[in-house]
Amino acid sequence: MRNSILLFLILIITFNACSSDNDIPIINAKITLNFTHHWDETPVTNEDFNSIKFTTKNGEQLSIERLRYVISNVLLTDAKNNIDTLSNYHLINIGENSGLSYESPKTVHPGIYDLTFIFGFKDADNVDSAYKDLNTANFNVPAMLGGGYHFMQFDGKYKDTNIQDSNFNYHAIRAVDRTDPNNLKFQDTSIAVDLGEVIIDNNASIEIKMNIAEWFKNPNTWDLNVLNTVLMPNFDAQKMMSENGEGVFSLGEITQN
Repeated sequence: MRNSILLFLILIITFNACSSDNDIPIINAKITLNFTHHWDETPVTNEDFNSIKFTTKNGEQLSIERLRYVISNVLLTDAKNNIDTLSNYHLINIGENSGLSYESPKTVHPGIYDLTFIFGFKDADNVDSAYKDLNTANFNVPAMLGGGYHFMQFDGKYKDTNIQDSNFNYHAIRAVDRTDPNNLKFQDTSIAVDLGEVIIDNNASIEIKMNIAEWFKNPNTWDLNVLNTVLMPNFDAQKMMSENGEGVFSLGEITQN
């Protein structure tokens, strides 16, 4: 009887250590996130910067001189609501070619997951001066606007109604109402992004795509002749940016090694 129980336990341990299909031991997979950028269907890199070559839905021609943004709470969630955190936050700077690829220190069990993240920071995580690398990158929001951090800094030039080059600073932050400077009122304008289902079989590289044109497109057709600079203290402009950001990100190619 004792030998039978021992044999049963050995069989259970052996079964759990192997995949059901081919008896290959299951190992956790490394996850790499690759961030790519596009203007609709046209790929965009820093080699496209500083040249007026893009056209918004409203018809303004523009250049990109700086584009960097932060995402946070990058999560993989399985069907049983088990969560693996790939990154607490991550800064992408297209102009400097930094942060475009990120290998998470967290490995995950092969399976089917939902990939989600926050564009910017939720209020609870948007803590003033809390993140040293973002402080070093001068990504902070001034105290007069409530502190915390930018979600995105997107700068460039556009052709105004006089066909002259004019500056725009499309900076996304938490919306703040400064009607009473002594009693600031905030609205969380971070964006919850759900890229949908990803299947992890092995070490995987996942492409996250940003369509830059969408920032000017849906649901608010952006008029750079009206909304161009000093947008950070503009409560309504921040809400419009957040609304337009809903359709900016999408899931790209997934490759497994």
